[in-house]
Amino acid sequence: MTPELGGRPVAREPAAAKGGFWPLRDLPTVFWLLAALVAAVLHASLPAPRWLLIHLLLLGAVSHSILVWSRYFSDALLHLPARPGDRRRQSSRLALLNGGAVVVVVGVLTAQWVITAVGATAIAAAALWHGTVLFLQLRRALKARFAMTVRYYVVAAALLPVGALLGTIVSAGGGSSDDERLVLAHVAVNVLGWLGLTVLGTLVTLWPTMLRTRVVPGAEPAATTALPVLVGAVVVVVAATLAGSLLGAATGLALYLGGVGVLAVPFVQCARAKPPSSFATWSVLAGLTWLVVTLALLTGAVATAPGWEQAHDRLTLVTPALAVGFAAQVLYGAMSYLMPVVLRGGPSAVRAATAVLERGAPLRLTVVNLGLLVAVLPVPPAVQTLAGLLVVAGFAAFLPLMALAAKASRRAKMAASGTPGSGPGSATGSMTPTSKSLTRHGSRPSAEAAQRARKQGSGLAVAGLALVLVAVAGGVAFKPSALDRAGTTTASAGVVPTGQTTTVAVTADNMRFTPARVEVPAGNRLVIMLHNADPETVHDLVLDTGADSGRLDPGARASLDVGVVGRDLQGWCSVVGHRQMGMVFEVVAVGVPVGNEAGTADGDESDDAATGTGSHHGAQRDGVGPETAGAPARLDFSRMPGAGFTAHPAQLPAASSKRIHRQTFTISDVVREVAPGVVQTLWTYNGSVPGPTLRGKVGDVFEITLVNRATMGHSIDFHAGALAPDGPMRTIPPGGSLVYTFTADRAGIWMYHCSSMPMSAHIANGLFGAVIIDPPDLAPVAHEYLLVQSELYLGADGGPVDVDKVNAERPDAVVFNGYANQYDHQPLTARVGERVRIWVLDVGPNRPTSFHVVGGQFDTVYVEGAYRLQRGRAGQGGSQALALAPAQGGFVELVLPEAGHYPFISHLMVDAERGAHGVLTVGP
Repeated sequence: MTPELGGRPVAREPAAAKGGFWPLRDLPTVFWLLAALVAAVLHASLPAPRWLLIHLLLLGAVSHSILVWSRYFSDALLHLPARPGDRRRQSSRLALLNGGAVVVVVGVLTAQWVITAVGATAIAAAALWHGTVLFLQLRRALKARFAMTVRYYVVAAALLPVGALLGTIVSAGGGSSDDERLVLAHVAVNVLGWLGLTVLGTLVTLWPTMLRTRVVPGAEPAATTALPVLVGAVVVVVAATLAGSLLGAATGLALYLGGVGVLAVPFVQCARAKPPSSFATWSVLAGLTWLVVTLALLTGAVATAPGWEQAHDRLTLVTPALAVGFAAQVLYGAMSYLMPVVLRGGPSAVRAATAVLERGAPLRLTVVNLGLLVAVLPVPPAVQTLAGLLVVAGFAAFLPLMALAAKASRRAKMAASGTPGSGPGSATGSMTPTSKSLTRHGSRPSAEAAQRARKQGSGLAVAGLALVLVAVAGGVAFKPSALDRAGTTTASAGVVPTGQTTTVAVTADNMRFTPARVEVPAGNRLVIMLHNADPETVHDLVLDTGADSGRLDPGARASLDVGVVGRDLQGWCSVVGHRQMGMVFEVVAVGVPVGNEAGTADGDESDDAATGTGSHHGAQRDGVGPETAGAPARLDFSRMPGAGFTAHPAQLPAASSKRIHRQTFTISDVVREVAPGVVQTLWTYNGSVPGPTLRGKVGDVFEITLVNRATMGHSIDFHAGALAPDGPMRTIPPGGSLVYTFTADRAGIWMYHCSSMPMSAHIANGLFGAVIIDPPDLAPVAHEYLLVQSELYLGADGGPVDVDKVNAERPDAVVFNGYANQYDHQPLTARVGERVRIWVLDVGPNRPTSFHVVGGQFDTVYVEGAYRLQRGRAGQGGSQALALAPAQGGFVELVLPEAGHYPFISHLMVDAERGAHGVLTVGP
């Protein structure tokens, strides 16, 4: 049997492509695609979700497939037999590439530049090795008709190390002013060079094969002409970008479009001779259309950008179209065509697998392309989210179909052979056509069947359109006020649109917006290009119309379309506490028509009442305002907790004998009860309030790995160590991590807490804990407890801390170990005559304490590193209370004289009556 490629017989099948399951070739593509789909669904809870999704797809799935595709097609086109050890060496290259990609992902998500550099080096080495092999194949091959395709592969492989280097520099840049240019250069090399050259070179021969026609005569000359144009275009983009020339970068992009246009001539000729009729061909065609349209838009956007920040913003907007619209669709289309072929088994097996992969093709194509179009337009966030989920669903459908296609192929092979079972076929990762063109395997459907298929296809396409329209309608219904982002509701106040657009660049940094006030001619449309230049902290911008930029990671950018402006607008950062610290923003409408002011105000009031927007909307975002003003009414200090309640463990274990203590603290948002029937969103270390208690002795070393899995930036400050705060106490963004090492040089009970601003809010919302360093010769006792006193400033039910209450020092409750009166319901215990030691730490953030055990007297008092009383000393008296200011701590010891119930309280009685209360039950 002589396989065909592009209508040209191939002399023999390369040994490297023979059947059989090959894990390193066949599985990684599927694994990377699964990871990308999971990342798309869980993006809101993942660090750097946009970066992660794009790189799982392009760096993982597509790059792996490129190494496999291009090697096979090179063998086939150059008519080269396999050499001894080819499979082993190819497996090594694939392992190096995939391992490097995993390391890069880990390095970026953990913000460890060195790890990223190691992974990028592995990727570059795999690409250079691969390119060298293909170059040597060209040198030893006989003259081949389509050797030009292999030259595309060699050049693409040479470009990937450059892209890896640029990406590594960007990851280490920390938000420098040069990052915008480096990112554009990185995208140009990797997407247009590594990915674009490989895809375009392959389609010279694969496209006519997929269409079941022959390569047109002008294909090879067009490929020969286009290659230097495309390579030169990439070089021009990179050189102009690094030199700071926007016009030069735009020229390079236009030149690349010209190269694609040269290749488009034979491409279109093939399609005219045999129009696309399958999911595979339509998916590839759609992907190439996204490439051309996106590049045209990007060329114009870069050429007209006033600066590199704006050019970067516009690149950010079109990146999903390049990654998902172009790369993912070409990959899925090629897999849909090639998989039935590589599964083998003859015409019946190919037909069976192909039929499965064609299921729902019009529906999937419509949902993916229309959904992506909606998702990249300036529509409300809810609409973008629903449209994005439809796109994910459209792509995800391929994975179960792939499994069903393999099953159908196997059944067809068994039926044809008449024997039960056959060896496992190659999986999808290989992407290599190794049997005759589907032209010879297909059977012509009857006219009636063809008409029925067309009707079914039209119906499915209409169903896909309906799904996208439902997503749009559902998103608008979810948040009607968000229409202000794409239309004219409360922002316009009835002003006549001018048709002009005002674009302003706003930077968020150091708890300020710069500029904090912008003027817009009344009637103009306002677009805010927001850049979070803060190197550590997440920010956003919310306007009183309901327009919302969404949370931005450090260094990230977003475009906020406010709509037509006809009145003054107020804005702020909605991250808890940031508004109170001065992150406010104002839009001033200049030239509002006389007589429109009163109508504007009236209109705003009615709109706010109807939609829940305006200043009341913003107050709700910050956890203050009318809803939270009634929060204390939810507190009933006499109420019993629900069934299954368990108090926070107060019993302290003894210090271990270890001298080096290693532990990981993971910061996360946790919704939990803080009093019976009262639920809040807390920020926690390892899911508890207070966080884990560390205990050791003087001279011990503590190595704490801090990982931020929350939705905003956080940090940690250990009072138990003395060191410069610049590095270890810095705020790390979501997904970031750091290692904090300190030596305990002095005894005492020490507070640790989040030191991100506003610090009071981060402490009040749960990010605190204790480190106990035992004084020398600390005597053992029968019972040892830890009580950490803090305050609750309740926001909306289920919401975070109310920062306005923190600033006003109006706590709703004062509690021990994070829950009001919990030790009334589950008391601490001891027996008559047993010595009890109680460590107390006041973490505030605002209230002091005067710790007292009703009915008991302290014979030992240790405060802030020194004994005030110590049992056994002649002539000393006793103590009734341990007085502590916020961030102070110590311990008391006592022996209870008789059985009974001994309340322990803060003797600031108002605090005892609002939750700082518990019971020590003493048995006989």
